[in-house]
Amino acid sequence: MALSLREYRARIRSVESTKKITRAMELIAASRIKKAQLRAQSAAPYARELTRAVSAVATYSNVDHPLTTEPEESNRAAILVVTSDRGLAGAYSSGALKEAERLSEKLKGEGKEVDIYVSGRKGIAYFTFRRRDIVDSWAGHSDQPTYDVASEIGAALIAAFVAGSDAGERIEEGEDVPDVPAVDEVHVVYTRFRTMLVQEPCAVRLLPLEVIESEETPPPDQVLPLFEFEPSPEEVLDALLPKYVQSRVFFALLQAAASELAARQKAMKSATDNAEELIKKYTRIANQARQAGITQEISEIVGGVNALADANAASE
Repeated sequence: MALSLREYRARIRSVESTKKITRAMELIAASRIKKAQLRAQSAAPYARELTRAVSAVATYSNVDHPLTTEPEESNRAAILVVTSDRGLAGAYSSGALKEAERLSEKLKGEGKEVDIYVSGRKGIAYFTFRRRDIVDSWAGHSDQPTYDVASEIGAALIAAFVAGSDAGERIEEGEDVPDVPAVDEVHVVYTRFRTMLVQEPCAVRLLPLEVIESEETPPPDQVLPLFEFEPSPEEVLDALLPKYVQSRVFFALLQAAASELAARQKAMKSATDNAEELIKKYTRIANQARQAGITQEISEIVGGVNALADANAASE
């Protein structure tokens, strides 16, 4: 019984150590989540105004650009999957991976080949373990993404989309285009931050750009805006569209970072609560074991005294 009591006490100490770790991780995530939310909110106005600029150029220039032109036949698609670099974030990475698998099956059902691009070590480990080919991957920035990383990812996706076309050379402006498979469309799978309790995986099509012209009729006292593009609409699109793609990738990374921290805080709080419950459970069982041991020892002493008294009475 004493050995069992020692085991329970050792388990209590082990759970208490785990509780300290999970509590510390919960506090760290809570301290970073506000900053991540502010970064995601701060990036929204830039992305919104850039979207307006791209929409204006695409709507009023009447220029056919590879990034805004729907292909006649789509045979190959690329999927960028945004996951985390570290674990202990609940179902954050698994949710994005499941959404990517659903999208992949949908595209394959349409007769398209799928190329995988991954951001985050969890996604890289997932596809590597299953021996799935990864065209390109990035890691080490999931909780604090930078625009440089988004630019690198956006450049790789654009290079794959315009591979083999003359527009690719104009966009890269003389840079070496990576030897990657040409794709007809690009999708991004990331986790969108709704609230501290709700983070939902979503898939959006990044390329070709879906520019929707406004159908609203202006008031009688107003006229439609007139745009002049310098030096030319083609060069304006070549400059704006890569920045637009990179800004959308950056916004997805910021949303994913905020979602990761929120999921980690929630997971660590749940783990801390479970540790407290385990400590209470083991403490109660240890007390019961201790009381049972004391009761048994008292019973043995009383039994020994009674046996000795009976033996003395019999000898007399």
